[in-house]
Amino acid sequence: MPQPRVLAWGFMPTPARIHVAHALHEVFGEGGRVPDIWDRDLGEDAHLAQALLGLCLRRWGRLQAWVKPKLKDPDRGVPLGTRVVLAMGLAQLAWLPGVSDHAAVNESVDLAANRDLGFLPHKGLVNALLRRAAKDRPALAAELDALPAALDRGPAADRVLLAALGPHGAEAETEALWTRLQQPPRPDFRLLKGDPPEGLAPEAELPGCLCLLEGAPFPRAWLESAGGMVQDRSSQALLAYDWDRPVARILDACAAPGGKTTTLALRHPGAAITALEVHPKRATRLRQTLEQRGVEARVIQADAAEWLEGNDATFDLILLDAPCSGSGTLQKHPEWPWLKHEDQSRLTGLQRRLLAAAAGRLAPGGLMIYAVCSWLPEECGSHREWLAQARPELRPAEVWPAAMGSAQDANKGATAFFRPHPLRWTGEGFQGFAVRRG
Repeated sequence: MPQPRVLAWGFMPTPARIHVAHALHEVFGEGGRVPDIWDRDLGEDAHLAQALLGLCLRRWGRLQAWVKPKLKDPDRGVPLGTRVVLAMGLAQLAWLPGVSDHAAVNESVDLAANRDLGFLPHKGLVNALLRRAAKDRPALAAELDALPAALDRGPAADRVLLAALGPHGAEAETEALWTRLQQPPRPDFRLLKGDPPEGLAPEAELPGCLCLLEGAPFPRAWLESAGGMVQDRSSQALLAYDWDRPVARILDACAAPGGKTTTLALRHPGAAITALEVHPKRATRLRQTLEQRGVEARVIQADAAEWLEGNDATFDLILLDAPCSGSGTLQKHPEWPWLKHEDQSRLTGLQRRLLAAAAGRLAPGGLMIYAVCSWLPEECGSHREWLAQARPELRPAEVWPAAMGSAQDANKGATAFFRPHPLRWTGEGFQGFAVRRG
């Protein structure tokens, strides 16, 4: 994230607001994701930055809709810099009562004067609109909240909501699901050694999962000491599979950042683990993470499909957490509805190639789990149907409780198709299926 600098007019908005403005330009100007470490150097100001960015991303549509009729020429295009600083100012005035009028208005006006982040000719417009809005902040919040929630999402998000609810016969609950996904997610954790710090409590529905109590500080020092790790409850539930056959050789086909590799090592101590990662920097970080956690694994920097197709090694357990659209991470990544998404056919083609290659490396008596953090059927269910025809020797493996699938997937209290009900399960939108050979 670029560092703050003094603006042309001599003012310097807080680093938190500058970081938020840069992140919004990345999303709405470039169609890119918000970097995972965008707020790392903000210290205590990270709380304000996270809250402000989340509000702007989750309510971008209604913020823009509120502004439009107040312009002299509503049909004329508005520069991105103006839209960004107005959204930031309005979000603070409407939903962040701890931010003063002066800070919300003046720092937005200062940002408007920045040639990189604002649009100088609209400095007066930004000042006028925000000062008017600041006169009655509760009324502003009421006006914005009354606008249709559908303004904050596009057709891609609507399709994802229907895809998530469809297998459970709950298509009519799209607004309820969208409302749930607009709440900032609560992080989940897994204990690696010792005792958990204060502020973490066991999750009743998922043994081994720890949740952060309301008001408790984020346990950064504990994580840095490798006492535990952040791991979404859906990932933890996916890897809580019921499997009692011997496992001596494990393949984690798309391993970075290492949470699932760590869990596999905990579940199968003594097993030889091979972890593949295509990106060199992520592979290096994966090695460091596993070493810090005391996990022994052979980390190979390679394209997983090419490595699998050119290798004759077999494995008793294969985890293929495939590259995907990330459509199940709407709550964690509120920028998702606004991104420029890559060609879906190319993505599903890659997933099928990986799946075919991994299936060929599964040893007799072995288990393979395929998963994606997506709700789209073409990224999971369609592949499951295809694999059943292409590899009839592979059989469904009911390794999860029936509650982790839809009613139609259950077989004697268990399921081979992981897709929890999105309104009853608060983890990320994961789909997965398990097959066994023999």
